[in-house]
Amino acid sequence: MKNRKIIHCDCDSFFASVEIRDDPSLEGKPVAVGGATDRRGVVATCNYIAREYGVHSAMASAHARKLCPELIIVPPQMEKYKVVSKKIREVFDQYTPLVEPLSLDEAFLDVSETDIHKGSATLIAQAIRQQIKKELNITVSAGVAPNKFLAKIASDWKKPDGLFVITPDEVDGFVKGLPAKKIFGVGKVTERKLTDMGIKTCGDLQTFSVFDLSKKFGRFGLQLHELSRGQDERPVVSSRHRKSLSVERTFPVDLPDVKTCLAELPDLIERLASRMETLQGSSLIIKAFVKIKFLDFSATTVEQACENLETADFDDLLIRAFVRGNRPVRLIGIGVGFRDKLPEGQGWQLELFEDGH
Repeated sequence: MKNRKIIHCDCDSFFASVEIRDDPSLEGKPVAVGGATDRRGVVATCNYIAREYGVHSAMASAHARKLCPELIIVPPQMEKYKVVSKKIREVFDQYTPLVEPLSLDEAFLDVSETDIHKGSATLIAQAIRQQIKKELNITVSAGVAPNKFLAKIASDWKKPDGLFVITPDEVDGFVKGLPAKKIFGVGKVTERKLTDMGIKTCGDLQTFSVFDLSKKFGRFGLQLHELSRGQDERPVVSSRHRKSLSVERTFPVDLPDVKTCLAELPDLIERLASRMETLQGSSLIIKAFVKIKFLDFSATTVEQACENLETADFDDLLIRAFVRGNRPVRLIGIGVGFRDKLPEGQGWQLELFEDGH
């Protein structure tokens, strides 16, 4: 089988990089993009100067400011980031039609059949990074490897503003020393189980049979067996069907009871409807869900299958979710799930929004 040439490109602290680019006075200072410290804001991303103080994404802005008193927190401007992301995608498209975006700031590219730069994935990755830096003044880290798993690992290897290449001949040696926690899907719980088994590296994992791993981890055991050997046959998919869509809000003051929570639903429903209107293509809503995060940061999600979604469905789901904790609420999220494929001629089921929401 012919070796594939996969590139994973990942912009370095993307939101923060765009803000620093557009405001040179921020250069050389610790910068984060996120919510205000006095309104329970959360850090979306931060530059590497801020990371040296221990600041990281998903951290409460107030805590981030305690770790780094000089931290400059800039409110996010998603529309601006989307514009820059589109321009970056246009650069990718100049090199291959096989581009799989993972988010606004990262994507896989399959350049196996590309003749540009004599088909050298390394030279293509270098050219992409240089072009984005020159045209958009954004730095990109890239990884080059024979598959998606290793390419993503490689792009993180020399961050920020780095390029790391894993050739087919280097795969065996590279993965043997790779920490098992780097495998996609290995979270804290699985990592503890692996540690209890004496497994720290992919090399350690290779000593276990697929039968043993499947017995211990179920279907994930096969994935552990394959990825620990650097095997990943997943193709780069240039388009992907959205499986769900949601919106949420963290409140500056805890909502004390279910009545107060219900009063916040119309605004969330309106935001969800607005986001759905921006989607391209057709999908069929098959479920609705509500997520609640309580005062103590515990969270619960309630969902239900539905064919004709109505506003009252979210009311019911929220009440059911609130009863599970029955204490003040700091965050509410709502969303819908979509069917993978649509019968010919069918489109959105938007009964939820026909009553003015």
